[in-house]
Amino acid sequence: MKTFANANARDLQQAVTLMQQTHKDGKAGSFVGGGSDLLALVKERIVSPDMLVNLKTIKGLDQVTAISGGAGGVTIGGLMTLDNLSRHPLIRRQYAVLAEAAETVATPQIRNVGTIAGNISQRPWCWYFRNGFPCYKNGGSTCFSATGENQFHAIFGGGPSYIVHPSDTAVALVALDAKFRLVSPSGERVLPAADFFALPQQNPARENVLAAEEVVADIQLPAPRPSTRSTYHKVMDREAWTHAVVSAAIVLEMDQQVCRSAHVVLGGVAPIPWRLPEVERMLAGQRITENLAVSVAEKALEGAKPLARNGYKVPLTKGVVRRTLAELAAR
Repeated sequence: MKTFANANARDLQQAVTLMQQTHKDGKAGSFVGGGSDLLALVKERIVSPDMLVNLKTIKGLDQVTAISGGAGGVTIGGLMTLDNLSRHPLIRRQYAVLAEAAETVATPQIRNVGTIAGNISQRPWCWYFRNGFPCYKNGGSTCFSATGENQFHAIFGGGPSYIVHPSDTAVALVALDAKFRLVSPSGERVLPAADFFALPQQNPARENVLAAEEVVADIQLPAPRPSTRSTYHKVMDREAWTHAVVSAAIVLEMDQQVCRSAHVVLGGVAPIPWRLPEVERMLAGQRITENLAVSVAEKALEGAKPLARNGYKVPLTKGVVRRTLAELAAR
């Protein structure tokens, strides 16, 4: 590991300016929040920064704040740890799907330091990428998983790369219609969560639209309607320190036993959180019965294109959608 410099930013504008200057000097730089994914990338020699811009010295980015006036909602600072997020009483009460997603990430040790901004921005955990193969993610022109070891890879949205997005919280945030505030040297912009994540067809080397000198400042969640209920369900290949083989984030607005509107997003099956608009339209205005849940699960997997070794994800995902939907509707 080569030596590197460290700069403690006092605010976001200084942080992005420091990164801009690092790049002007012809050096590589990385932002650091919790740092758990960055440390792994450095140890695996995937990145080799000359400068680390420390965000943890910026005050106020680790809080949940109610949005006053207008439609309400909350703002979650990008440096809030996953553990604090999962335990926050307001998040647990009004945005259960996000609290449940946060508490499933990795291990307690990782959740104690990992941040919400870092979790949604983390790089893929494909073994070819993490082991230095010259794949698309490492600047090459091949996805080795397409014909190789692809047991945990994409069945939706793949090509030319077949990674799956590793973030649990990203799936929940898309289901909640969250917005991300991004800060760069030229100013700031606010994007819907669904527009933040990028398919490989846009750029096979990247998983999101963050610019090189841009950082996730905070996350804005709209106020839920009183009749809204939500949940996150994750299937793993072992109990801890792993990512979703398949997951589902479901948010339902109910009128007694009738679903007024639904948001259904899958994880572990695509290079981005995979939203199912046709499934959502099927649910709107309907009483959710076991038969409807079965039909919805079938619809959810239309268009799936499994690879040679991950066809099991199709029935597994159907089961996750059916059970999660039925259990949530019955609450």
